[in-house]
Amino acid sequence: MQTITVNASRTYEVRIGSGLLAQTGALSAPLIKGRDAVIVSDSNVWPLYGRTVQASLEEAGFRVDHFVFPAGETSKTPQTLLALLTFLAQKGLTRADGVFALGGGVTGDMAGLAAALYQRGVPCVQLPTSLLSVVDSSVGGKTAVDLPEGKNLVGTFTQPHLVLCDTDTLATLPAAVYAEGWAEIIKYGMIRSRKLLDFLTENPAGTDIEWVIAHCVAIKRDVVAADERENDLRQILNFGHTIGHAIERCGGYRYFHGEGVAMGMAIMTRACVRMGKCPTECWTVLEALLDKYHLPKTCDMRAEDLLEAARADKKRQGEAITLIEPGEVLGECVLHKTDYKALAQVLELGMEP
Repeated sequence: MQTITVNASRTYEVRIGSGLLAQTGALSAPLIKGRDAVIVSDSNVWPLYGRTVQASLEEAGFRVDHFVFPAGETSKTPQTLLALLTFLAQKGLTRADGVFALGGGVTGDMAGLAAALYQRGVPCVQLPTSLLSVVDSSVGGKTAVDLPEGKNLVGTFTQPHLVLCDTDTLATLPAAVYAEGWAEIIKYGMIRSRKLLDFLTENPAGTDIEWVIAHCVAIKRDVVAADERENDLRQILNFGHTIGHAIERCGGYRYFHGEGVAMGMAIMTRACVRMGKCPTECWTVLEALLDKYHLPKTCDMRAEDLLEAARADKKRQGEAITLIEPGEVLGECVLHKTDYKALAQVLELGMEP
């Protein structure tokens, strides 16, 4: 097992290893004063792991209820959030009690936001079960739900009390859900780690997965510690996301988040190579990794529609936008503060294979 400590507005541990869900109660009990707990999960994950987590919490002395919502991004709405908040109130949770987010990125966002809002904040333990949520969304404290106008428009920066990444859960992921997690892993290599890119290129998928996860989490830890509220440096973590979120929205969320990120990274990198902003190696390595991990490299949507959808980006300031672009060497990205004319050019140049 590996343990990484995140130093932000709340200091907490991220533990990575096998069998951690069965230790949820023992590891959480010292951090939560109350003994009422609500497990938040979705209809796919609860049947797999809900009883394991519940039994662990009960063994540690918690009284446990659970809230299960239909799986998928389409449930990540204010309506589901309100239903969850109402459930917490009906169960009589207090500020001393705990919310346990058992599932992928949607569950982590939903439960994390509910915990941040309910009674102005109750402890939240993140129990990510997808590769994407393990390496990225469970760490760093960003929680949100979507609006029809855009993705993640209602949310907070609220750090969890603990993150337990049980690597055993990866064995039950459908192929497409497993693949989308590799998009975020590749992203970490592109923004900050040539070492990770080389490792992914040279080894079969899944090799030393605990090290891969810990390496990504360590990168995010350093970025979050330097810029918790995404005023500057933390925006580097959004490589591929501005275009990716637009693809998700225009596609009616038929694409997984990681698939949108993969297409967003590909479009941005192709465009930057064609504009002479980064070496060709940035594209050839990214292309090879997207192919290796069965991720898409382009989409059939109209550039005009993506540009309009991108205007809902929550980091937009008027007509100004910060694009995250590959840098002068592989394994580095840079922030480019510009306007939507530049994004239109990126879409024009990058959408053609």
